[in-house]
Amino acid sequence: MSSPVARRFNRLPLRSRLAILTAAAVAVAVAASAFACWFLTRSQLRDELDSSLQNTTVEGGYIQDTVINCRSGQSTSNDKAPPTVAPMQVVQPDGTRCVGRWSQPVKVETADTAVAQGLERSALHDGTTDKGEPVRVLTRNFAVGDARVTVSIARPLSEIDGALSRLVLLLVAVAGVGVVGAATAGLWVARSGLRPVDQLTGAVEHIARTEDLAVRIPVEGEDEIARLSRSFNSMTAALASSRDRQQQLIADAGHELRTPLTSLRTNIDLLARSEDTGRAIPPEDRKELLASVKAQMTELAELIGDLQELSRPEAAPGSGPMQIVALHESAERAVRRARLRGTGLTINAELEPWFVRAEPTALERALVNLLDNAVKFSPAGGVVDVALHKGELTVRDRGPGIPADDLPHVFERFWRSPSARSLPGSGLGLSIVARTVQQAGGEVALRGAEGGGTVAALRIPGAPTEPPAL
Repeated sequence: MSSPVARRFNRLPLRSRLAILTAAAVAVAVAASAFACWFLTRSQLRDELDSSLQNTTVEGGYIQDTVINCRSGQSTSNDKAPPTVAPMQVVQPDGTRCVGRWSQPVKVETADTAVAQGLERSALHDGTTDKGEPVRVLTRNFAVGDARVTVSIARPLSEIDGALSRLVLLLVAVAGVGVVGAATAGLWVARSGLRPVDQLTGAVEHIARTEDLAVRIPVEGEDEIARLSRSFNSMTAALASSRDRQQQLIADAGHELRTPLTSLRTNIDLLARSEDTGRAIPPEDRKELLASVKAQMTELAELIGDLQELSRPEAAPGSGPMQIVALHESAERAVRRARLRGTGLTINAELEPWFVRAEPTALERALVNLLDNAVKFSPAGGVVDVALHKGELTVRDRGPGIPADDLPHVFERFWRSPSARSLPGSGLGLSIVARTVQQAGGEVALRGAEGGGTVAALRIPGAPTEPPAL
């Protein structure tokens, strides 16, 4: 569960969050660098101070004078020492001390006593004066005549503390300027980098508000934002095209539905008027009207079925999944149905085995539409040849043929050639064929046949034998 701080942070604008995160990252980096610099400088200064203590020389006469004064009990002076004399005190094995002239007394530590007792050669440690001032202490043995004397030499740590304090102030100032500069730079970079995102956001809000899919975002460069802009432009173009096709489909469907509905309404009105007025319609005319009503109902049912087929998403063309289908068996069933519809026609079929991957129901419907198209345009007593050879299915009729200018339009929705507008149909059959074949990875085309008529050629990738089941 997020904390209140995290929730408030997430409510900030993206550019503000980027600026804050940039400033925080720089602050962490600067703080780490500052701490490292401070510790390295402190270590270096202490090393120099220790080296200075190690190199300090103490005059033997000064030590001897200090020892004599300590033994005689004379008082020592804290006056300013001559520049050649180092402040010091003599440490006895029992832990007592004898402070030299011009020196501040320093508390004797255990390490100092160990050197005086001969347990250690020297000792270097932090200590304090009797007044509580921090000092760095070096304790070691000196030879004065035939005697051995343990001397503690001290240097105040204030010599380096002042330099470290000034360094801290400098580092804080530099860190503050760096963090403020990083936040400013981060905000500027965020604004510059997110400008295309602002354009994209504005475009999306405009589309949501106005449903205007013609909006396009200018694309510059090859970075991720440019790719996002291109993808957005492609998406809006696809949506606009889809909406246009949908509107065209609705308009064309309305136009195609209007004709059979008008005819059906007229025939039903004639039948209803005959019943209302009591004027009987001659039996032959009544039979013809009922046959016309039945034909219009059939045409409406077929048109609605075709519209339902075309309204399915392209990724799901049928009612079932893609599977291995015997194309020759589906073609044989389609031929049998075409023979029932094409009374008086001769339909020859030579079908070699061929197995493809497709949706069975959609594929059989496409084959039926292809054969129905051939039957519809065949003259009475004509011949239709159906052949499946090496994976190519061809359907040849002996009809009037299709003009070359009309061939590019035969697979368009609701398109019908001038010679076919008087015949039943919606103009959706070949469109369904093309869609089904393309989704199975194949292709279909119509061309003129030698001696007249039309040849429809359909090819779907497959094999002459059924592949083993997975």
